[in-house]
Amino acid sequence: MFTLITAIRSIVAYVFVIAYIVIIGTPALLVALLTNTHRHLIVLGINCVRIAMAILGIRAEVVGSEYIQHHRSALYTVNHASNVEPPILFAVLRSLTPKLKVVYKAVLRKTPILGRGFDQVGFVPIERENRERATQAIDRATASVQSGNSLLMFPEGTRSRTGELLPFKKGAFVLALKAQAPIVPTAIFGAARAMRPGSPLIWPTTVRVHFGPPVETVGLQIAQRDELTERVRNEVARLLVEAAAADAASTRG
Repeated sequence: MFTLITAIRSIVAYVFVIAYIVIIGTPALLVALLTNTHRHLIVLGINCVRIAMAILGIRAEVVGSEYIQHHRSALYTVNHASNVEPPILFAVLRSLTPKLKVVYKAVLRKTPILGRGFDQVGFVPIERENRERATQAIDRATASVQSGNSLLMFPEGTRSRTGELLPFKKGAFVLALKAQAPIVPTAIFGAARAMRPGSPLIWPTTVRVHFGPPVETVGLQIAQRDELTERVRNEVARLLVEAAAADAASTRG
């Protein structure tokens, strides 16, 4: 019975998101292109995510919001284990910090309407398989941070199929060093329960987002990227353990 309810909620959510993008997103994108604006696209996108989360029964619980950098650019480096994480994280973070952009897989840029919308709001596509294009993307992302934006990045470069933290790619940390921007280690836990490997169903659950103290990069050099990468990864790993413990405690309670 529970699986049937989950299937119905999943179908309703999928239909809602597609209809929302086509019916509301298309004219909104046309307005954005004609007026060279994008703020309304951000608002509509966040509303879409929040309504979809409500339909699916997904709740986000945030810990460490005091570490959000409200008045300066920062990089938010997050673990990645599920496809539902990026929209949830963006909706959570964008409500807490202004001018947030996302570095995302370039393949998503081919998605009708959505890809053009990503361009309009200033998200940065990255092709990790193409070294030259990946370097160009990092340069664009660096310029975005230097102009006052913050970035949401997934330094593992791909989803972890097991939930275990993968090695971090160094691009995000080279970017932070070039921009001399702080890095806010971030862990998300529970999203893998929402969307399980090999299944299109999305299950109701609580997703925990834990932010850690910012790691400053002012005065650090590019040569220190390995040390910085390891330091931030260790902090994300610590936050994951913390989030898992909080999740287990709430389940027992």
